[in-house]
Amino acid sequence: MRVIPKKTSKVTEVIKNHIVENLKAYIIVSIILLIGITLGVIFVNNMSETQTQDIQTFLQSFTEALKWGKSVNSGELLKKSLGNNLLLVFLMWFVGSTVIGIPVVLGIVAFRGFCLGYTISACVITLGKIKGLIFVLLTIFLQNLILIPALLFLGVSSIKLYKSIVKDRRKENIKVSILKHSIVSIFILIILSFNS
Repeated sequence: MRVIPKKTSKVTEVIKNHIVENLKAYIIVSIILLIGITLGVIFVNNMSETQTQDIQTFLQSFTEALKWGKSVNSGELLKKSLGNNLLLVFLMWFVGSTVIGIPVVLGIVAFRGFCLGYTISACVITLGKIKGLIFVLLTIFLQNLILIPALLFLGVSSIKLYKSIVKDRRKENIKVSILKHSIVSIFILIILSFNS
C-alpha cells in the first residue's frame, strides 16, 4: 500500500518563509520582549513589603470573588479587551508607518514584556509557586499564547516597512509598503479580536 505524503498547507509555508526571510528582525524583537519580561520580574523582586502585600490583597480578593461565584461582567471585560487590542494595533500600525517610529514600536514590545513579567512574578510571589503558576496558566497564559506572536509579527512588519522605505524612497514603493503593513495590522487586529 502506497503512502501519500501530506501536503503542507499554503498558509504554513507562507509563515515559514516569512520567518526565515525576517529571522534577524524576529530575533531583535524577541530579545526586546525578553528584556521587558526580565525587567518586570526584577521590578517585582525588588518591591517593598507593603507593595507585595497590596498585590497579595488584590489577588486574594479576586480569587475569593471567583470562588464564591460572584458574577464577572463578561460583556464589559470583552469590550475592554477589544478596546485595548484595538489601541495596541492602531498605535503600532501608526508609529510603525513612520520612519522614526521603530524605537517606539520596540518600546511598546518591551513594555508589554514588562507587564507580562511583572504579572507572572507578582502571582508567583504572592500566591506561592504552585498556586501562582496554576493561576497564571488559567488566567494569563492562553490570552498571551496568541497575543505575543501577534505582537512579534506586528513589530517585525514595522521593521520590514522601515527597511523597505530606507532602501527605496520612490512614492510607489512607499505606498505599497504601507499598504502591506496596513493589511498585516488588520489581520492581527482580527486575530486579537477573536482572542479577546
